[in-house]
Amino acid sequence: MARLRLKEARAEYPALSRRFYNRDTVDVALDLLGRKLIHWTAQGMTSGRIVEVEAYLAHRDPACHTYRGRTPRNEVMFGSPGRAYVYSIHARYCFNTVTESVGEGSAVLIRAVEPIAGIKLMQARRGLLNLPDLARGPARLCEAFGLDRRYDGLDLTSSGRLWLSGTKWSAKMGRIMRSARVGVTEPRHRCLRFFLADNEYVSGPRKMPGMRPVKRN
Repeated sequence: MARLRLKEARAEYPALSRRFYNRDTVDVALDLLGRKLIHWTAQGMTSGRIVEVEAYLAHRDPACHTYRGRTPRNEVMFGSPGRAYVYSIHARYCFNTVTESVGEGSAVLIRAVEPIAGIKLMQARRGLLNLPDLARGPARLCEAFGLDRRYDGLDLTSSGRLWLSGTKWSAKMGRIMRSARVGVTEPRHRCLRFFLADNEYVSGPRKMPGMRPVKRN
């Protein structure tokens, strides 16, 4: 029965293709807003809409983990686009999706989601009930969704249990804003944090250097 429900979920919310991730990192970051993050485990399914992301670029970006070259820790970032890059920081975890072509070394950090399904499971994992705080921030998100280093390198386009859905949020997302990344000092022209301005589940400050609306063609 569980296998059948998983099959139905993947049919209703098909995973984004490798082609989606094999593009400019900023474009991928912006297009991830409003998409669903879905994780299926023996405990149950958790899902949420992505409301905040940060882009980390392969070139001239000192904040990117690949800036100083290839290491065992960042090896996944040089691999196929559409794979999960999960790293630890202070005994907690951050979840990223690898972007652009093999060998580039870029990724998008998923900073926050709006919980949709599996909320009780998220609350149990986080040990709190307050809905806006369940997955607001990358470490909280990983805890709520049960993600850790075991998922590093997982193919999000075909893994079967962890994926980002190609189904776009049907409701109007409202304004998309950009700003400096949280904890990163960067020039105004390189503001690589993107978020839904009117969404209460966004994690970072609402006022940051370089903040402005995103204009897309």
